[in-house]
Amino acid sequence: MQSHDKTETAMSTTLAGAWQRCREFHGHSCPGLAIGVRACEAAGQRLGLSFATDEEVVCVSENDACGVDAVQVLTGCTVGKGNLLWRDRGKMAFTFFCRTSGGAIRLVFKKPLSAADMDRQALQSHILTAPLAELFDFKEPSYEAPSRARLLAAVVCRQCGESCTEQSARFQDGQTVCLDCLVDYERGWPK
Repeated sequence: MQSHDKTETAMSTTLAGAWQRCREFHGHSCPGLAIGVRACEAAGQRLGLSFATDEEVVCVSENDACGVDAVQVLTGCTVGKGNLLWRDRGKMAFTFFCRTSGGAIRLVFKKPLSAADMDRQALQSHILTAPLAELFDFKEPSYEAPSRARLLAAVVCRQCGESCTEQSARFQDGQTVCLDCLVDYERGWPK
């Protein structure tokens, strides 16, 4: 496990050092990881973020791609801590909230990953060296910071006997069931 100076900003290390740490964690280098590294750099510059030891920094990712690993390494946002949330929109976009300052920024990557004018390595190099304003649209989030994580009560599924949070349980045929045991009732309309 790597140690982190909790007073450092999210991107106070050199870009090369941040890139190396992210590559080690992720297992390989790729354009998607580079996008995440640069998004953290942009959020760090705009919001003055420190490495999150708890939930003082929150990231809402609109994708579940490689860049999310950079968010974990560089900001300290993790699913387990409850300050890294996935809001699936299929967009290469990240919204950062700083609870201590109240600041927030939504970063949307401008270029598609299938850029026809350069190969994968060239695209990755471009992402790592281009000015941040060329890579991202900087926007105000359309929503408030998510609430802090909380412990939820557990209930036992009457079919499989496994416990799940009451938030995830459903009532079916007069019994409490988990989402795995729930028989979905659908009448043809998308959810």
